[in-house]
Amino acid sequence: MIPTVEQEIALIEAVRAAAKAEILPRFRNLDAEAIGSKANADDLVTVADRGSEAMIGAAVKEILPEAEVIGEEAVSENPALLDRIAEAETCVIIDPIDGTWNFARGLAIFGVLLAVVEKGETVLGLLYDPLADDWILARKGGGAFFCTPEGKCERLDITGPQPQTEFAGFAAPWLLPEHMRVRMASELVGCGRVMDIRCACHVYRMMCFGNGRFSIDLKLMPWDHAAGALALTEAGGTVGLMDGRDYSPTITDGYMLGARDAKTHAEMRAKFGWIVE
Repeated sequence: MIPTVEQEIALIEAVRAAAKAEILPRFRNLDAEAIGSKANADDLVTVADRGSEAMIGAAVKEILPEAEVIGEEAVSENPALLDRIAEAETCVIIDPIDGTWNFARGLAIFGVLLAVVEKGETVLGLLYDPLADDWILARKGGGAFFCTPEGKCERLDITGPQPQTEFAGFAAPWLLPEHMRVRMASELVGCGRVMDIRCACHVYRMMCFGNGRFSIDLKLMPWDHAAGALALTEAGGTVGLMDGRDYSPTITDGYMLGARDAKTHAEMRAKFGWIVE
């Protein structure tokens, strides 16, 4: 069930409505009891995450009634839901607030991610910035576009010459096992300026805008990557796992590598492949 243009618009409006109702009123306005943790003390969840997921999920069931809906917060309660991504004919994956740590700490770097997956392959990706109220929409084989409510819809293409800059990309070596962190951090220093902004939505958006040569992600959850990997690919970039596997939203083990082009992807795999040896 590949979404029609009307269904795409409805999905976008559902995400915008949830941001307006559940996310923005709570930004820098969360009481302590409105913030909790999941797997560890650094893995935060807020009432805004849960409210946004519930609102988007309900809208998705109206727009695509035959689709399975898989939200990050629902999976935290029932991990078996992840299996449905591979089993379902059509699945909609929701990250109701990507960058929850930033959101809960008052940092303006967070977003909403939504992906439509058909038979295990992402066919539609939405990367939404609630504060700016703009988004990247990507269609499998149809390109990636930067869009605004005023009607701007600009195709993104990073295949041309890029300006020289000290900014190299994105990585978070602290997510590696402890015995590997120092080596990775020291090798990243040699690459140039590397950032950890704790938000996959904005990492992929930055890469789609041509900012950064690579991104290395050491957590591989589908709500973090399904939409963004499609968007970066459709903008002309290259994505895949560090061990050489092609990316799929059904894969939750391994390390993700995104790059501006295939040459950079190969170079980064050669340089950092030791982390999967």
